[in-house]
Amino acid sequence: MHAIEVRQLTKRFGPLTAVNGVSFTVDRGEVLGFLGPNGAGKSTTMKLITGFLEPSGGYAKVYGHDVVEEPIEAKRKLGYLPEGAPLYGEMTPRGFLEFIAEVRGFKGSEAQRRIAQVVEKVHLEGVMGQRIETLSKGYKRRVGLAQALLHDPEALILDEPTDGLDPNQKHEVRTLIHDMARDKAIIISTHILEEVDTVCTRAMIIGRGRVLFSGTPAELAARSEYHNAVSLVVRSGTAAAAKRRIEALAGVVRVEAGAVADGHVRILAMPRNGVSILADIAEAARAGGWEIDGLAVEAGRLDEVFRTITAHYQDDTFIPEGRERPRADRAAP
Repeated sequence: MHAIEVRQLTKRFGPLTAVNGVSFTVDRGEVLGFLGPNGAGKSTTMKLITGFLEPSGGYAKVYGHDVVEEPIEAKRKLGYLPEGAPLYGEMTPRGFLEFIAEVRGFKGSEAQRRIAQVVEKVHLEGVMGQRIETLSKGYKRRVGLAQALLHDPEALILDEPTDGLDPNQKHEVRTLIHDMARDKAIIISTHILEEVDTVCTRAMIIGRGRVLFSGTPAELAARSEYHNAVSLVVRSGTAAAAKRRIEALAGVVRVEAGAVADGHVRILAMPRNGVSILADIAEAARAGGWEIDGLAVEAGRLDEVFRTITAHYQDDTFIPEGRERPRADRAAP
């Protein structure tokens, strides 16, 4: 039994299909990064999984409980941080969390114990007596996260969990997500691509309500034209010869060069079809006696892959999961 199971989930608003046959599963120990441009259907999909919206077709289950047919059982297993973290501005974080504890069925010392635990986790100690409407966006986000964690759910749906947080706070929340992932199933929606590398075990990109990509962050990065690109810094006196030699390598499709400080030149060699070219470049460097002051191999650039996948979908041509459009340097079949 999967922690979260989504099959052919569909949501229509009149003539608009916001979610169109989305299917995926998430198991305990996984963090799924949910990506897509604005209006892609991310938040709508999350609202369907959490029972805030009723699907037009398909289903979502949480630990085997259908969110429409068994909503209470499903929601007992779920913690949800909605987009924008709607809160009661006139309440204090303490009063709000006490209210959530009561809604969740916790009273007395048990409620206070759970509140104390989540307050420590998300670092709310200094603002517990302030009105929520006076808090910064970052603190409001942390209050929203605290209510999602209060009942120690087995599955978490977090819509932009680090939105509005400063760099230190983002690091704290990412560390918290990483630690919680050991025994929970977690879905996070994010516009911050570095979070995919930092906390996610899987990534999914959707556009116009459909799944465009599903795989590991490494598989996503491998779709980048920069995957296995080699960057090296050489002395300016050998740069021209090095550039010509690298351009002649069979596995290299393009070479870029640009000056850097102190008489050095950075050369970026782009691989053909993502093949590894490091060994060939290293051999060329040894044979040519190049003075190399820096060498690095790129895993791939997620922002470039994201733009490519989502831009290609604007022509309304759907690519099934596991299929890939050819890169610009690949000949069309």
